[in-house]
Amino acid sequence: MASAAAPAAPTPAPPLEQLRHLAGDLRLLLPGVRVGEAQETTKEFSREAFWRRLNEAAEQVSREATTLTEVFSRLPRPLPSSQEAQRLCEQVHASITAIIEVYYSLPKDQGITLRKLVRSATLDIVEGMAQLVEVLSTTPAQSPENSDLISCNNVWVACEQVPQIPRDNKAAALLMLTKNVDLVKDAHEEMERAVEECDPYHGLLNDDEEDNSDSHGDEQDHVLGCPNNQDSYWSEEDQELIIPCLALVRASKACLKKVRVSVAENGKKDQVTQLDDIVDISDEISPSVDDLALSIYPPMCYLTVRMSAAKLVSVLKKALEITKASHVTPQPEDSWIPLLINAIDHCMDRIKELTQNELEL
Repeated sequence: MASAAAPAAPTPAPPLEQLRHLAGDLRLLLPGVRVGEAQETTKEFSREAFWRRLNEAAEQVSREATTLTEVFSRLPRPLPSSQEAQRLCEQVHASITAIIEVYYSLPKDQGITLRKLVRSATLDIVEGMAQLVEVLSTTPAQSPENSDLISCNNVWVACEQVPQIPRDNKAAALLMLTKNVDLVKDAHEEMERAVEECDPYHGLLNDDEEDNSDSHGDEQDHVLGCPNNQDSYWSEEDQELIIPCLALVRASKACLKKVRVSVAENGKKDQVTQLDDIVDISDEISPSVDDLALSIYPPMCYLTVRMSAAKLVSVLKKALEITKASHVTPQPEDSWIPLLINAIDHCMDRIKELTQNELEL
């Protein structure tokens, strides 16, 4: 008796439809990477093997991105067959899942700060590949926008950044602290520039005045946000209050710089938890500085300024306490920390003094 014929394999979807499905599948992987935990394993972790695997996985993703782009964007070559498109999509998906698996193999005990950097790099690669696939599936190959979108796509850039990731938690902590120093430095410079020019909105309102002077005339005096409106400038009392606010931001910058130096000079690679704690609290300084900086723009609300300053002071003191209690401050009694705390307290006392009358109204 003759055996029954095997069922025919399902016909693959059209090439562009397969790309759209692939883009959707890649985006479905993103939430898992954002919240995914490290894989539990009894094997001893090899840092050298991990970085080799991660670099190789990134190189493979880059190659697959290049191959997919060549097949779907070069003209006048026709689209690949459905079978060929299926093979290409499977290879892209496999390369992405492979690099995600490598990320999951990085244990927590190597440091949360390091894991966050590797996770961020992995997310950039997955997101970049999804964007590339979407462009290839939706933009007509004949249009100039196609070439522009593909050429500026960041999947290749993201893959090239993988070898630049710090190799241990101390290096990762130093990188994050440096970024925080730069953010606070930029905020401080922006505040100083506005104060020196006595122009909180950096000439934007003056430009608006020139553009509207012919058509609006004296009506500008009554328009909120225009230069003749007193709410757009600092009063003498406002300017007096800005002085300790600027000093507090300078203290924030000094705090981060000192913490970074302490980590660089005394930080130990195996003290991952303490390094993570220092980075976690330091990450809160820049957003708190931004809140204070925003609060000093006119029209100023003294209560908001005072609350923003108090929040920043709280974060700074916590950062200094954590640093003082950690291994990066071997002689806390002789350290720079008490001096910085005194400077911070002096700034806050002055801010309280200048805002007290307003609060009593």
